[in-house]
Amino acid sequence: MKLRTFFSVALLAVTPLCYSQTTPALHYFPLNAVSLAESPFLKAQQTDMQYILEMDVDRLLAPFLKEAGLPTKAQSYGNWENTGLDGHIGGHYLTALSLMYASTKNEVLLQRLNYMVAELAKCQQQNGNGYVGGIPGGQQMWQQVAAGKIEADNFSLNKKWVPLYNIHKIYAGLIDAYRIAGNQQAREVLVKLSDWCLDITKNLTDAQMQQMLRSEHGGLNETFADVAEITGDKKYLALAERFSHQLILEPLLAQKDVLNGMHANTQIPKVIGYKRVADVAGSETWDEAAGFFWNSVINNRTVAIGGNSVREHFHPSDNFTSMIESEQGPETCNTYNMLKLTKQLFATNPDVKYLDYYERALYNHILSSQHPTKGGFVYFTPMRPRHYRVYSSTQEDFWCCVGSGLENHGKYGELIYAHNDQDLFVNLFIPSTLQWQQKGLTVQQKTNFPFEEGTQLQLNLKKAQKFALNLRYPGWVKAGEMKVKVNGKEVKTTAAPSSFVTIDRKWKNKDVVTVELPMHTKAEFLPDGSSWASFVHGPIVLAGVTDTTDIPGLWGDGTRMGHVANGQMYPIDEAPVIVATKQNAAAALTPVPNKPLTFTAAGAVSPEQFKNVKLVPFFQVHEARYMLYWPVLTPEEKEKRQQILQKTEQEKLALEAKTVDQVAAGEQQPESDHNFKGEGTDMGTHRDRFWRHATNWFSYDLRNKNREAKTLRITYFGQDNGRTFDILVNDVPIKTVKLDGSKGDTFFEEDYQLPQKVLNAEKLTVKFVAHKGSVAGGVYHVRLLK
Repeated sequence: MKLRTFFSVALLAVTPLCYSQTTPALHYFPLNAVSLAESPFLKAQQTDMQYILEMDVDRLLAPFLKEAGLPTKAQSYGNWENTGLDGHIGGHYLTALSLMYASTKNEVLLQRLNYMVAELAKCQQQNGNGYVGGIPGGQQMWQQVAAGKIEADNFSLNKKWVPLYNIHKIYAGLIDAYRIAGNQQAREVLVKLSDWCLDITKNLTDAQMQQMLRSEHGGLNETFADVAEITGDKKYLALAERFSHQLILEPLLAQKDVLNGMHANTQIPKVIGYKRVADVAGSETWDEAAGFFWNSVINNRTVAIGGNSVREHFHPSDNFTSMIESEQGPETCNTYNMLKLTKQLFATNPDVKYLDYYERALYNHILSSQHPTKGGFVYFTPMRPRHYRVYSSTQEDFWCCVGSGLENHGKYGELIYAHNDQDLFVNLFIPSTLQWQQKGLTVQQKTNFPFEEGTQLQLNLKKAQKFALNLRYPGWVKAGEMKVKVNGKEVKTTAAPSSFVTIDRKWKNKDVVTVELPMHTKAEFLPDGSSWASFVHGPIVLAGVTDTTDIPGLWGDGTRMGHVANGQMYPIDEAPVIVATKQNAAAALTPVPNKPLTFTAAGAVSPEQFKNVKLVPFFQVHEARYMLYWPVLTPEEKEKRQQILQKTEQEKLALEAKTVDQVAAGEQQPESDHNFKGEGTDMGTHRDRFWRHATNWFSYDLRNKNREAKTLRITYFGQDNGRTFDILVNDVPIKTVKLDGSKGDTFFEEDYQLPQKVLNAEKLTVKFVAHKGSVAGGVYHVRLLK
């Protein structure tokens, strides 16, 4: 299959690592040293804590007890927690408890954490080999792996749903329970679990390890680097290297971006691990690889709110069309992980560009991803004009973004401040109090930012002392506009945007530092150079609410696809347009008097019906359809675009209206959501589109809602040839397909009528079976039509 990218395994030479830990340039304060004051972040923290406390620990523990053969004390939660990914939320919950306890000092959280760790220890003791996990049938599967029987696909390992990813969550939870919350028993369980992993992988060759890592595995390389640091034992660092996926690492070492089409949130944790291994082992090359990845994603693939990916995959960096069209925009988990990587990179290379990104993503994606009162979490945040988001129902939905969501809002204090041995760094303008006990210093940051263009710091010292106070000069403040005063007297500075203003002096008790941070509005166009722009005031992304009524499925219902906003997609050609040139687009916005961070574009919006739409901070927009990206067009461009879009949009929406269900073949989450199964199967990309084929067979379960399906439509590529296979629906043969390459250098579709005997079935299993010596596929898309 020429011209295609295979996700196959290759043994590649990796730069050898030395073993001398890198000393970070900066250190972060523990969460218990920073307390939040009144702000949207404090409100989000309190909402999250309430959600955490409403959860039933025994229900989260049920998968672990069940797999250890111990009696369960409550029924397991549903949704992803009892359909194959059992136990993944339990690991996230350990981390969430650790973070929230450190941030709030609520003893109930610590009691829950200690109880949970003790129960996991009982499971580990019962298992007898160091293992603890909630993966259904996990013990048997791990024995197969240890024996070298490895059947890996992008989201499965030996027919289990990403078990390596799953167990990474319990590893991470144990590390955080020990490091953050100080639970010593967690350390014991962690080390035994790490030794178990050493044991099951000890006889695997490097090739077998790399084959296994084809399956999504979270950040297991980060895990074992952490364990190496905790124990001081290099054998775990060697294990971290073995769990580093070379297929992704090698191009990054060569400074090559080959990310198009890859499942985004599978790759980011790997890179977090490369960076962690680099820090523990002292590898400059792995550190540079992580930095190159960060630059590639942030500069070429990231939208205004700080998120990336469409339907969980990296889209082409030079074409953001799918980002605008899809109802499955940036995934919250992706940004969660990009912030982890950003924090790592800033510690060893304190470049303010990392803080500029961190702030943007924190305010506009993370803060917006939790319902402000009910505590549900958002999976996808569509960029599609006038679409909306879905929130998890707190006792029904247990998506990956619920797990990371539980963590997100308990660690807002992690990067507000940093320090080296002597000096203090103020990175973010969030109202808070810092206790630097070693220096006898308390810093109170008072601000209503971003509704106030500045902040104030009061330094309370037990005794006067000399050190440097480093204040971030954000990239969004223009040169020469950031003003700093100490006790009312202006400090002269030559600092530039995206750097630090350094004040080195002898500080006294009650010294007050006042910072002015003028904010301006700009139009930020998509990286592909298209006409789509988001409006940003300072670091705050603005959104316009266009509808609050037509938002079906606003809350997840526990179904597999409940995280997707499947309501009507409004025509893009009917979306509001900003009539202006690219150069003067920002001038179209004018502030609304007496309403902070509220703007109107009435003089430039078309059509007339949208002239009253107000633009406000996106983190304030909930339960609504919205505009995050707007077409910016001159009157002539608007007319021409309208003519082109009208026809294509009508065709797309007509197809969506006829669609009963569909699967993007080869894409991880859509396949998982449709119960993908197969033998002898592979997937890859061709011309930025995913395909799947098999030398044996593969299948999907599609939902036949209201029993409306009449036709099966399959997308192929015209030059595939010499392939013969059967298509079956619910085991009823409907077509023998022969691909002979005669359709040419293009994608094409074929429709197959469904037989009468399957029309009344609510579930249609579509199976592709290769003839002997042939291949089934490549299949690019599967669609059921009314």
